[in-house]
Amino acid sequence: MDANELIRRYAAGERDFTAVNLANAKLIGANLVGINLYAADLSGANLAKAKLWGANLSGANLAKANLTRANLSGAKLIDANLRGARLHYTKLFEANLTGACYDDSTKFSWGFDPVSRNMRKI
Repeated sequence: MDANELIRRYAAGERDFTAVNLANAKLIGANLVGINLYAADLSGANLAKAKLWGANLSGANLAKANLTRANLSGAKLIDANLRGARLHYTKLFEANLTGACYDDSTKFSWGFDPVSRNMRKI
């Protein structure tokens, strides 16, 4: 599946995209509120400024994804792979990051404490 198909199907009312492969997809500014991307491959995807509040990204591979200025408020990112992801100015209010993994190359907003959010460093 490519980004255009995802946006088209989402606009038609579909919300469940479990385990979809969207590696390197360009979804800049996409409105995907409440989408289910459980176990999806979003590695290298550009989700800058995307609206993903309430989304399920648990178990998703977001390695090296660009989430700069994305809104992930209330999203589930349980056990997500965030190694090398860019999360500058990303809204993570009430997002569940329990067990999400990160590494030294993961870029968080200044002052963000991954340990206090129950994330694990790999």
